[in-house]
Amino acid sequence: MTPGARVAATIELLDDIVSHSERPADLVANAYFRSRRFIGGGDRRAVSDRVWSILRRYGQLAWWLERTRHTDRGARAIVAADLMLVEGLDMAGLEAMFDGGTYRPSRLDEAEYRALRQMEGHSLPHPEQPDWVRLNIQEWVAPHFKEAYGEAWGREIAALDTPPPVDLRVNRLKATVEQAREALARDGIETEPMRYAPDGLRLRRRLSVVKGNAFQNGLVEIQDEGSQLVAALVDAQPGMQIADYCAGAGGKTLAMAACMNNKGRVVAMDVYESRLDRSAQRLRRAGAHNVERRTIDADSRKWLKRQAGAFDRVLVDAPCTGTGTWRRNPDGRWTLEPKDLEELLPKQAAILDAASKLVKPGGGLIYATCSVLPAENEHQIGAFLERNDGFEVVPVGAVWRDVIASEPPPEVENGPYLRLSPLKHGTDGFFAAALVRKAMRKPDDKAAPQAAQEAPEEPGEETA
Repeated sequence: MTPGARVAATIELLDDIVSHSERPADLVANAYFRSRRFIGGGDRRAVSDRVWSILRRYGQLAWWLERTRHTDRGARAIVAADLMLVEGLDMAGLEAMFDGGTYRPSRLDEAEYRALRQMEGHSLPHPEQPDWVRLNIQEWVAPHFKEAYGEAWGREIAALDTPPPVDLRVNRLKATVEQAREALARDGIETEPMRYAPDGLRLRRRLSVVKGNAFQNGLVEIQDEGSQLVAALVDAQPGMQIADYCAGAGGKTLAMAACMNNKGRVVAMDVYESRLDRSAQRLRRAGAHNVERRTIDADSRKWLKRQAGAFDRVLVDAPCTGTGTWRRNPDGRWTLEPKDLEELLPKQAAILDAASKLVKPGGGLIYATCSVLPAENEHQIGAFLERNDGFEVVPVGAVWRDVIASEPPPEVENGPYLRLSPLKHGTDGFFAAALVRKAMRKPDDKAAPQAAQEAPEEPGEETA
């Protein structure tokens, strides 16, 4: 493709993403390229990279359009502004790109000329941009980030601008870390061990792994290091009964099943049967045979009631705003609305309450999100503990040292919860809390009569 054709494709794809905001951008992009098989691999990567970069700085680009009083906020205007403010094209360069030639954008109109001339010679940042514009987030989200990170909130958001690495989890059912690394090398994929996750490998450069033998044979799964650490905190052991209450497509389910060496049972649960169906192929490829899939619906209420107190561990990977994954899903910065958070908070609380009933006395409950907003994390745990005095928090640092063969970060070791971020840990933004259900006290049959005998008979006093 010519440079102009790539720009035209960028405009088309960005327009598709904006007009289908209810669908994740990666799914929209996949559909776009599937319908255009004539676009080669190199061109696909170039167009995708440009679109994802534009989504990361969309707020600043929109600010410039508003500043120049350009009434059009569509994909064409955004891309033209990006070419000038970020890639440094001047008016002559833009006119050559937008010349109406074959597979190239149509000529610039008068309104576009007027707006772009005001941008010419400028760069994307501007002293008049508010912090939330400069950081490319919506204004209403900024206070939540400030609460989460304090003075470091700007640096944390900036870290969400960086393109993420490709992380893999080695499937211990089929290979050791070294065996998987060698198999990937034979596929032409160079990796390095992860900083924290003991079964993790990180690609040295971005490549597709899904067509390689190592992936096809189930030696590795694609999974962010943060997600691997959350699954590891469950401490799934052979013979245990584990419930993955919001299993989705099964990434953490697979990680826990591998730790159990196919002994015991993992029940993967979700309200969407389609998500669980997608996990079936992954389970077969991984060789995980101890996983039962179950849809949470009206018909499952009796089953859930019978399972009360039956599980050694229950993982609640709660539905959330996904703010911790914005480096992978930059469109989420602009599709998230205040009402989404308002609707999620009671849903998360209800899920946590329901899942907690499955935990046996002395068993563990792990609550996790891929959000960085305290309202979905610390505040949810605090409110849950107020409603459920039968649970208590286990400091994550203590759990980490018991179950993960790596040195925990200082902020994890010294705090009650797991909070991961791209800035500090090179992972997606994750939160996790480990709780234990207090064991029921057994009455001391021999001591009870003696206690009653020795108890004072004063009015209003009760025996222990």
